[in-house]
Amino acid sequence: MTRQKHLAQADRLIADCMNHIALQREIITTEYEQDLATDAAESMLRALEESLRALERHRQYIVDRLLWRVE
Repeated sequence: MTRQKHLAQADRLIADCMNHIALQREIITTEYEQDLATDAAESMLRALEESLRALERHRQYIVDRLLWRVE
């Protein structure tokens, strides 16, 4: 797989993760409004946010490798 394809894949994964984060925040809001425990949902949100940071770091690595290759 080329670096450009890796970059496109990383962008898709980041977008997907961001969508999951948005949905998880909605779940937390709904649970809170229904006076339900949000511990598990908040834990999942933290895990998703951590995954997003890892994906963003990986994307930056790909970008750095692309720039290194061009120079």
